[in-house]
Amino acid sequence: MKLNLLVLLAGIIVFAASCKPKTADENLAPGVLKVKVEEVIQTSNYTYLRVSDKDQENWIAISKAQVEEGKSYYYIPGIEMNNFVSKELKRTFPAITFVDKFSDQPIVEKITVADSAKGKQEAVAKEGIKVEKAEGGITIAELYAGKESYAGKTIKIRGEVVKFSPDIMKTNWVHIQDGTNNAGSFDLTVTTNDVTKVGDVVTFEGKVAVKKDFGAGYYYEVIVENAKMLTNM
Repeated sequence: MKLNLLVLLAGIIVFAASCKPKTADENLAPGVLKVKVEEVIQTSNYTYLRVSDKDQENWIAISKAQVEEGKSYYYIPGIEMNNFVSKELKRTFPAITFVDKFSDQPIVEKITVADSAKGKQEAVAKEGIKVEKAEGGITIAELYAGKESYAGKTIKIRGEVVKFSPDIMKTNWVHIQDGTNNAGSFDLTVTTNDVTKVGDVVTFEGKVAVKKDFGAGYYYEVIVENAKMLTNM
């Protein structure tokens, strides 16, 4: 009788163990990777990380941040670049992935279709920006409101730089805002070979593209490409 009771108790314990709640890692949102940081390289704009996942190692790049070697982190892959050249490091990475969503905590929130379509961190309106429209130019709100009519045309636009990402796909990526807003669209991405910095008020002249898809979820309703930064405007 005692033996049967022990067997029954053992069975209950095994069953209870098998039914225990999953850990946070097992509940990660789809597409999230957990990696261990093996090496950290800091530059003026980016933090380059050599990370390992089981027996594999690869390089990722994030906006400059404090990251500890030997610690585990979580991220959602972004754009993968082959033979990427870092001018600042004077180094070529055979393959590297640029990441927006990076955290030292498990990423467990569900990624919706709308989120994945953005493919990048949602823009945040910077308070206090009020930039006058360039002479002969348009505002960001006017561009978004009339995007279809501006598609394929060269426009002039002025704004304050809120983000600058150099040397991605052989060009620099600039986010500008001017304080105007059209139905929640207030942040404009511009690609250029010119160099600027966060906080500068700049005027660009470039060609408008709409519904531009670079892959890996990096989709833009409106983007100004191959822009030139004008002076004294």
